Amino acid sequence: LLDLPSSPGAEAAAELGDRAAFVPCDVAAPAAVTAAWAAVTGRHLRVDVLVSCAGVLQGSRMVGRDGSPHPLDAFRRTVEVNLVGMFDVLRHAVASMAANEPGDDGERGLVVNVASIAAFEGQIGQAAYAASKGAVVSMTQPIARELGRFGIRVVTVAPGTMDTPMLGTLSDEAREAFAAGNAFPQRLGRPDDLGRFVLAAMENVYLNGTTVRLDAGLRMGPR
Repeated sequence: LLDLPSSPGAEAAAELGDRAAFVPCDVAAPAAVTAAWAAVTGRHLRVDVLVSCAGVLQGSRMVGRDGSPHPLDAFRRTVEVNLVGMFDVLRHAVASMAANEPGDDGERGLVVNVASIAAFEGQIGQAAYAASKGAVVSMTQPIARELGRFGIRVVTVAPGTMDTPMLGTLSDEAREAFAAGNAFPQRLGRPDDLGRFVLAAMENVYLNGTTVRLDAGLRMGPR
């Protein structure tokens, strides 16, 4: 588990047992990613699956109420974490996977990148977030095409409204409103919903170079 030093990563690893480990890492800092990956490969002889879900969400309008333009530093920070940071971890992971002994079907590894349905239906104020997630979707196929010769697959999942810390501070009424647009089920997505998708991607070697919406049929409106 790679996450910020201030995150509950150590506690999460402890809950998972002796086979789990936490490595502090800020994916927006290249030196930290390099050091973290060295720690990962030093602990484990083989990396088979990477799930990249680091992300930040900052809402800013193109023109603020006071007439000021969208803050450039907020846009840059969102892209640095959601896109550049994800790519940085990915490049280290696939370099390790390429050295794996292939399985019976020739597979050496799997990357699952977490995007968002905002990549397709970004709402007002989500220019930076939608741009970063849209880029994650767009790079899926070219990276999968390039890594096919190594037997490494790349899949992206685009979740809808998920029960994450981003929504944890909202009232129950607000949280229910977020899920009201779902076709079915009308609830927030849960961590195990995403986890089961990752398992399905691991089990189905024919799933590659594509993005799958995990959103209960939700189509986001402009607000």
